Amino acid sequence: MEQELDVLKKSPLSTFEVYPKRIVWTSDLGVSNSQSLLDDKPGQAILMGVTTPTSIGPGGSILIDFGREISGWVEIVTPVMPEKDRLRKARIRLGESVSEAMSEIGEASNASNDCAIRDQVVELAWLGKTMVGPGGFRFMRIDNLEADLSVELDEVRAMLQIRDIPYLGSFRSSDERLNEIWLTGARTVHLNMQDYLWDGIKRDRLVWLGDMHPEVRTILAVFGVNEVVTDSLDLIRHQTPVETWMNSISSYSLWWIIIHSELWLQTGDQEYLAEQETYMTELLYRLLKYIGEDGRESLDGVRFVDWPTYGQKDAVHEGLQALMVMTMQSGGLLMSELGNSALSEKCREAAKRLMEAPLIHSGRKAPAALAALAGIKDAGEIAESILKVDGPSDLSTFYGYYVLDALAEADDIETGIDFISQYWGGMFDLGATTFWENFDLSWLDNAARIDELVPEGKVDVHATYGEHSYKGLRNSLCHGWASGPTAWLSEFVLGISPASPGFETVYIEPRLATLEWVEGTYPTPRGVIHVSHRRSADGSVSSDVDLPAGIKVVRRP
Repeated sequence: MEQELDVLKKSPLSTFEVYPKRIVWTSDLGVSNSQSLLDDKPGQAILMGVTTPTSIGPGGSILIDFGREISGWVEIVTPVMPEKDRLRKARIRLGESVSEAMSEIGEASNASNDCAIRDQVVELAWLGKTMVGPGGFRFMRIDNLEADLSVELDEVRAMLQIRDIPYLGSFRSSDERLNEIWLTGARTVHLNMQDYLWDGIKRDRLVWLGDMHPEVRTILAVFGVNEVVTDSLDLIRHQTPVETWMNSISSYSLWWIIIHSELWLQTGDQEYLAEQETYMTELLYRLLKYIGEDGRESLDGVRFVDWPTYGQKDAVHEGLQALMVMTMQSGGLLMSELGNSALSEKCREAAKRLMEAPLIHSGRKAPAALAALAGIKDAGEIAESILKVDGPSDLSTFYGYYVLDALAEADDIETGIDFISQYWGGMFDLGATTFWENFDLSWLDNAARIDELVPEGKVDVHATYGEHSYKGLRNSLCHGWASGPTAWLSEFVLGISPASPGFETVYIEPRLATLEWVEGTYPTPRGVIHVSHRRSADGSVSSDVDLPAGIKVVRRP
């Protein structure tokens, strides 16, 4: 048997049992002993049980809450039932919200079975176990479809499938809401670290290169180097000839280069960087052709920055111009490291032309933030004239991260923390346990929580809002690109960032804003950095720093 197992590929994922936390709802008739599903059970069909099963009579229904977002499947354990030759038919609906688990496919709410089947009819085993899924969900509704027989349930449990890896990074501060946001961002990405790095566990169970950038930053801050990142980068590289765009989106090929630049800085992995040389060289030469003599980018394919600005030509050009600057800066750095001085110089010269080209601001926060990060415009000026106007409005859960980064570049950590607390914290206020594909603060007005039946007169947030790919119930409520605050808090509040490849040297630059104290850890290839920062009565900040061997703190030039 050992020899047989040797030829099999082992999954990087582990499985954990998650039991129901509460019964949200049962139909008026036909359900008895529902609370039995909350009892501790063995996960095994038993010939003579010692507890009374849950019974769902003809036409009866039950809605279960597992208490947290889950990527995995459900196991339904059934006892001996009369008329064993008739398998019971049940309709199983999974949902990231109560509303989704109670919904019908299609219709105005836009519920779907895209990417994973969340609404299906199954036959339940007699004295056995039936598996339903996989998918991404928190809630499950079971409907008995039999006209004259009951469905008996000994046990229902979810099986969480996830990488069993430690949280090496951490963040704690005097603001408990901020602490929970950091952890929720980490949990959101962790759930999406499947065979590859997905965008969402319910929908978009795919590798999207641009979306990966904040996810990679979060992984590096929480878990350190993980093969899910390099496997995903390589997967899309292998699938994408250099003359086409990754995921058919031109900016996503730009992000591939930017991610590699940041990955190299964090890890110092020269061998892995060298593996990218051929493809990266060809891609950079291709990109140079999309920069005019006037320094303006002219990328083709799907021109995309983020969904809120999609189709707005001025905003998209502003964002792509900035991304081209960042790409050429990254390309110049990486080609120099790889010994290709000629291409390195071409990239640096191209970045200079791009930065000097006239650029009219669209007034949208996402592209303005990129322009500040690329160095095209002064970050302080951009923050005051665009980013801080109307507070945390005009944000997306994806590009909101770059708005935070630009605020940090403007040395306005206090506003960044305020945006995080209001915007990402707003999802908490609606019952979220992970961060969403899309969210707007206006959704809080008269809103019902996602973990309750929608009361009369309240707005069903999940079914009502959203557009583009995330309209209504299709909106993913566990989307990795929304994890940006986790990486941001580790870098700019804890103040930890590499000063040289692989953390041979490190910057420790805490910025507490109004926080009284902050402490935490950051994983590096040389070990875990521990820091603690506390504000004194005179306003000064004192720090305790514990560095692994081989790392030296330096001051930023």
